[in-house]
Amino acid sequence: MRRYHGIGVSPGIVVGRVFVLDDGLRRIPRRHVPAAETGRQLERLDRAVEASVADLERVRVTAADQMGEDAAKIFGFHIGMLRDQNLLRPMRELIEQERVTAEHAVDRVLDELAQKFSGMGDSAFTTKVNDITDLARRLLDQLIGEHTSGLERLDHEAIVIAHELTPSQTVAFDRNRIVAMATDLGGHTSHTSIVARALGIPAVVGLRGLSGEIEDGMTIAIDGERGVVVVEPDDDTIDAFLSDRERRDLHQLSLREAAVLEPVTRDGTEIEVLGNIEFPEEVDQALTYGASGIGLYRTEFLYLAQEREPGEDQQLESYADCIRRLDGRPLTIRTMDLGADKYTQAQALDPERNPALGLRSIRYCLANLPMFRKQLRAILRASALGTVRMMFPLISNVDELRQAKHLLHDVMEDLDEEGVAFDRSVEVGMMVEVPSAALQAASLAREVDFFSIGTNDLVQYTLAVDRTNEQVASLFNPGHPAVLKLVRDVVRAGRRRDVPVSCCGEAAGQSPFVVLLLGLGVRTLSVSPSAAPGVKQLIRSLTIPQCERIAKKAISFDSDSDVTMYVRDRLRSILPQQTHQGGS
Repeated sequence: MRRYHGIGVSPGIVVGRVFVLDDGLRRIPRRHVPAAETGRQLERLDRAVEASVADLERVRVTAADQMGEDAAKIFGFHIGMLRDQNLLRPMRELIEQERVTAEHAVDRVLDELAQKFSGMGDSAFTTKVNDITDLARRLLDQLIGEHTSGLERLDHEAIVIAHELTPSQTVAFDRNRIVAMATDLGGHTSHTSIVARALGIPAVVGLRGLSGEIEDGMTIAIDGERGVVVVEPDDDTIDAFLSDRERRDLHQLSLREAAVLEPVTRDGTEIEVLGNIEFPEEVDQALTYGASGIGLYRTEFLYLAQEREPGEDQQLESYADCIRRLDGRPLTIRTMDLGADKYTQAQALDPERNPALGLRSIRYCLANLPMFRKQLRAILRASALGTVRMMFPLISNVDELRQAKHLLHDVMEDLDEEGVAFDRSVEVGMMVEVPSAALQAASLAREVDFFSIGTNDLVQYTLAVDRTNEQVASLFNPGHPAVLKLVRDVVRAGRRRDVPVSCCGEAAGQSPFVVLLLGLGVRTLSVSPSAAPGVKQLIRSLTIPQCERIAKKAISFDSDSDVTMYVRDRLRSILPQQTHQGGS
């Protein structure tokens, strides 16, 4: 029995069998198979070789037609290597003698060969390293693709283990079969973590090397709240996990009772609690949990969940679906926040070295105007169907905001000329996610109808902490005094211009930060649907003067750890019967 500790990103406790999802772009772990399985692994190797040869034959013919025989000889050399028994025999021997997967045998043999070639001084050998690497990727693509397709044929519930998962992979999971997930990489606010929470899949990330230590069919226990994974748990451990699950289920039932209550503080201040969603289907969940509308619709998942760009009508249908489900309640649509993920980098000829500081969010939109216009048209058309607001992400200066608004007005004129209905008074706001926007809030407030503070990125850029990096996850703290001062300044700037300020980051659902936000003057919180009942329950237990005193003291501390300890201590004294983790 082995216990791993990572970052719990989506609550839930599951005990089940493992399905390992390998990634062809990295070293394949050494994974054993039962003796009876070696024959199937040899067959898989043979199929991968034949399929790769067939692909190379097609490429060779195309190269000969378009570039001549000299270019085609390169692929002929690759075919020859795949037919060479001196290359294939060691792979087969590894599978038979050491009982490893076909993936590991291919990876190990070709990696050793590449290292030998690269270590030779003669360029005739060193230039062949790229050929070997290309062959390795081609074979691994065949093998991993075949294994991955096994997800679609699962006849039992499974927990997916991977080095890393993309949002599109997570969205594609069959919820009737995939009951939990765990990855080596990732952070609490990564897109994949957000998707897991949206789909209600218990998940732990940042487990560093778990995928290399585990095999298909193993039993594991996973706790998506505490961030714990136990491999091959004994009976006592399984019983303990299942008992915890029963207790938490009862706690969730009690929280659901708070969903119908009004979020009003003990001194009578009304707080608006909205929901964050990624898919239209989540609207129903948000309303069930007591949200009074949607404060953040992350539209980038329309792009991340499929390989091609969604059309204008497809986007309109998604927005219209949300509006129908909301039945008159407000919907705030954030324009696509793409760029700091694999969607844009996978399409780039020259991927950015640091996409988080590169062409992302509003910058990416303004650099891809046809794509951006398409989305603006869809949002405006949806505004004719119900109460819709739109906001632009990651605005870092006034010029970006004015460019986006200018394009929006152009689209409005186009729709007018076409006779297409839309709400001419649609409210337009912006996300405050970078320090420059917070520091310039007074100027930006003249340009917008509302502000929405996105703590996920505001913390990341203020503290210089990669929010998806498990190695620095402990430094990611929305209660840092620097972050609190920026929030305070944004709220003050909004009040001076009568511009409402909400908070829609993941931290808005965490009890200590809720207290600080209320104390700093925020009166609208937009949270993950499952966090809404706990947030409402907390709001009803507090007074604004209490929150203001706590925030004033907290913002005076020098360190975020002092802030965290102080706020948690104050919460314990105010609410001795309640817990203060996550949204509870």
